[in-house]
Amino acid sequence: MAPPCSRKKRRIRNARAAPAAADALLSLPPEVLDEILGRLDLRDAVRTSALCRAWRRRWESLPSIDISAFSDDGKQALWTVDRVLPRFSGRIRRFQVSLDELSARRVDDWLVLLSRRGGVEDLNLSPVFPYEFFPLHSTVFSWRRLISIDLFACHIPPLPPDFEGFPDLKVLTLVNLKLQQNGEYQLEEIIETSPLLETLILSEVGIGGNDFIEWEIRAPNLRHITICSSIDYGWNFTELPCLRSAVIDLREYIGDRDFAKFLAGLVQVNGVKILETLPCTFDNLKSLKLFMHFCELPPILLLICFLKSAPNLEKLKIRIYYGEVQKTEVSGEFLNAQWTDGMCANLQLLEMTGINWLPNEMSFMKLILSKARFLHTLSISHDDDCSVSHVDQLLELETYGRASAHAQVLFKGAAGDY
Repeated sequence: MAPPCSRKKRRIRNARAAPAAADALLSLPPEVLDEILGRLDLRDAVRTSALCRAWRRRWESLPSIDISAFSDDGKQALWTVDRVLPRFSGRIRRFQVSLDELSARRVDDWLVLLSRRGGVEDLNLSPVFPYEFFPLHSTVFSWRRLISIDLFACHIPPLPPDFEGFPDLKVLTLVNLKLQQNGEYQLEEIIETSPLLETLILSEVGIGGNDFIEWEIRAPNLRHITICSSIDYGWNFTELPCLRSAVIDLREYIGDRDFAKFLAGLVQVNGVKILETLPCTFDNLKSLKLFMHFCELPPILLLICFLKSAPNLEKLKIRIYYGEVQKTEVSGEFLNAQWTDGMCANLQLLEMTGINWLPNEMSFMKLILSKARFLHTLSISHDDDCSVSHVDQLLELETYGRASAHAQVLFKGAAGDY
């Protein structure tokens, strides 16, 4: 054990070292101090106030900060935002907050205060579980600096008459939202007035009313799109020349409409030949994920149609649902007749999740194995409730001819959650 005098000397040295360290920090140029604080988490930046008196409010003079308060406890968001937002007068780049019942009541005040500073670049609002829908303040539609919008479980108000769009918006993610009647017009205008939009995710976006017009998604720079919905709200596509990847549900969100209308501007309507070709080619599309089944002819033809129009496709992932009973048999001879030069010319991965070992599924896998010259993996998992033994089917797959000497079949068992 160190003698008392040694401990006392050590405390004196430490006490002298703290002001010296603080003086060293203060001697740095302001731009360097801003760079140091800017690299810290907001909570740590605020804690630097304890270093010395000169640093007590130093973080408040930063040119910009990010406010991120994500947790399972919305009280943390309430505490953080209510203490930081009124005290900081600079630019806020990101405002990412999880809301509970109490903080959801304050979100209007926060958004109005942010509007007085010109809004933010990145807005992410989501309630904590169990959640309730919260109303979004219309002032958000005046934020011209927005680059990314991510909203979950909120009511979207009508667009203000002076809405001019989001000129810099690149990512729009709307999940489990509710729009008022005629909300399809609103979505159409938001997307059309976001000329730089690259990523669009619309998942379970509800629109009030019962009658929906057919409207168009116009996004010339769109690179990724996801649309998931249990109701057909009238969405259609115009030409998307930059599209690289898509998550598409082939059944739930098109309702009773012809799928060609969903792809308005992409699909030619010409009797039986409606799904033979697309009038455009997705040259940049390398990854495609489809939600479909192999029980009937239309979704299979549509799949072939996409493969013909995506010559550089490398990854094809198919999630099968409601595909237990085959209503129409599509033979291998028929599928071979649909094949054209250039199809799957660069396909390397085919992943089929939730199969039921139906003859149509087997025929499609046989087609890909026999035609895709650069295929290296066929990944398979069966539906959880599938009663067909996979042993015989896997043995049959091993007998299929392969265009690629490197192609291998990986069986992953039951699909489980996806």
